[in-house]
Amino acid sequence: MRLPYRILLAAICFPLFAHAQIGEHRNTLSIGGNAGYNMTTIRFTPKVPQGMKGGMNMGFTARYTVEKYFATIASIQAEVNFSQLGWKEDIRDMSNQPVINTVTKQAEKYERTINYVQIPFFAHLAWGRENNGFNFFVNAGPQLGIYVSESTKSNFDWATRNMDDRSNKVVAQDTMSVENKMDYGIAAGAGVEWATKKLGRFTLEARYYYGLGNIYGDSKRDYFGSSNYGTITIKLGWLVDIMK
Repeated sequence: MRLPYRILLAAICFPLFAHAQIGEHRNTLSIGGNAGYNMTTIRFTPKVPQGMKGGMNMGFTARYTVEKYFATIASIQAEVNFSQLGWKEDIRDMSNQPVINTVTKQAEKYERTINYVQIPFFAHLAWGRENNGFNFFVNAGPQLGIYVSESTKSNFDWATRNMDDRSNKVVAQDTMSVENKMDYGIAAGAGVEWATKKLGRFTLEARYYYGLGNIYGDSKRDYFGSSNYGTITIKLGWLVDIMK
C-alpha cells in the first residue's frame, strides 16, 4: 500500500482508537474561524515548470475534544474552507531566461486560479497547556475539495505566444478546463495554540496538502498522466469553547 494511503487510513481510524483508550474524559466543543495563505503547485506529467501560486484560504472550524490520555489531548477537528489553488507557470528559454513575447516585448506570464470549498477532517493531538497557556499540536487526516470556479490570467494572445524560444513545449493545460470536479487527498500540519480564559483559543499552523486525485483525466488516452495538487498553507485560527 502506498504511503499516502497508509497515512490516510491511520488518520481516519485514529479518532475511534483514541476514544477507546482509558484516559481523562473530555466533552469540549469549540467553534470559530480561520484564515490563511496557500502556496500551490500541480504535479503535471509531462512536467510543466512552475513557481508557487498564491491564494487565500479561509473558513469555519469546529473541534471536539474527547480525551486527555497521559500528556496527549485528543480531539477531532473539521473545517469548511474557501480555498484558492491552481498553478503559475515559469516560462523559460534554453538559457533559463524568461521568454519574451515578440509582440508585447514582455516576459510571458500565465497562471490559473481554481477555487474550491475544502472540507478537511483531522485527528488533532496536542501537548502542553489545555486551557490556560500554550500547547503544541499536530493535525492529520483526509480532505475533500468541491470545485467552484476557475479563472486565467496571462499577458499574451495564444496566436502570438513565443513557442520557438520556450524550453518546455507543454502547453495543453493552458486551454483545458478542470475535468474532475471533486478533489481529494490527505493533509497534515503542526502548530501552536494559545489558550486563554476570556478571549478563546488562538492558533498558528503550517499545513501541507497532498492531492491523491487529478484535475484532468489520467487514462492512456488522456494527455496528462498526473495533475495533482501539492499545497503549503500558513493559517491563523480563533476558537471559542461553547460546550465544556
